[in-house]
Parts: sequence; structure tokens; C-alpha cells
Amino acid sequence: MIDPQRTALIPIDVQRGFDYPPWGPRNNPRMEANGQRLLQLWRAKGLPLIHVRHDSIIDASTLHPSHPGNAFRPGFEPLAGEAVVGKSVNAAFIGTDLDLRLRRRGIDTLVLFGISTDMCVSTTARVASNLGYRTLVIADACFCFDLVDADGSVIAADAVSRAHLATLRAEFAEVMNVDEIVAMIGV
Repeated sequence: MIDPQRTALIPIDVQRGFDYPPWGPRNNPRMEANGQRLLQLWRAKGLPLIHVRHDSIIDASTLHPSHPGNAFRPGFEPLAGEAVVGKSVNAAFIGTDLDLRLRRRGIDTLVLFGISTDMCVSTTARVASNLGYRTLVIADACFCFDLVDADGSVIAADAVSRAHLATLRAEFAEVMNVDEIVAMIGV
């Protein structure tokens, strides 16, 4: 069980920039619907919610603040009064006040979802775990992209996702799906 009032939902980098080149093919076409389901539940119950946005420091990045891709995806825009933490690296805790915000609110459990499973979601989950938070990653509300390995071979996004979720489950987080977290929070 979890205490919903001490559990924060953290949508990570749910931004338009990931639809531009060079990101490439992705997995999990249900990510957006599942993520919106989480947002709707948290908002309906008035539970702690902090959005994370990647503000790249690389001028040519689709996630740079000057690029239209820096904007949140439709349906994931923060509502008035909802906190936003901007970051410039993979982990939402590095160079931000996220940990301070959470501790001031008495948060001890984090529910993470977003883009991408293997990069910013995974890195944030690892740091969260190391900081002592109970960390839950919602696998069916995340996606990642195909990757090219050192030999030039493509590793499919589904394989990348499975490997990263297995690593998180083994050491850093509880990995679950939307239905499971909804059952824990209660409708």
C-alpha cells in the first residue's frame, strides 16, 4: 500500500520535441493515453504532482527552450498552480530543487512516467532510489526509441525498454502498469 498524500506523480519530459528528427521509431503507442489517465486521476484526487521539462542547453536540440519542441505535448500541459521543474540533464534531481520540493511536502513515494524509458525516466528513478524515495515506474506510460549500438546495429525500442525496466526492477524501482497504480491509489 501507499499513502496517496505522500505520493507524487512526476511526468518526465512529455514534450513535443520527441516527435522531431532525429529521435526515430519508438515503442508503446499507448503511452500518451496511459499518461493522461494518470494525470486525470492525480488531478481529480488533488494529489501531489510535479511536471519535469527538459530544457536542453544545446541550441540545435528539439528540446531547447527556443525550439517549439520544448513545449509539453497536448494534454500534458501543466494546469495553473501545478509545479514545473526544468532540467538540463537526464536526472530530474540534478541541478534542480526537486528533492527540496518533495521533502518539504513530506513526499516519500514517487510515481514516474514519461520519455524516455531508458534515459530520463531511468536516470531519475535511479537517483530517486539512491535518495531514499520509494520509486514506482509505470512501464506502460513510458516509451523509448530504437538505438544504434557500437557495431551500427539497431536495437529495437521494445528490447531497449525491456532491458531498462528489468534493470530498474532488479535494483531501483517497482515497475508496474497503470491499472496497478490506479488500484493502489483508488478511483
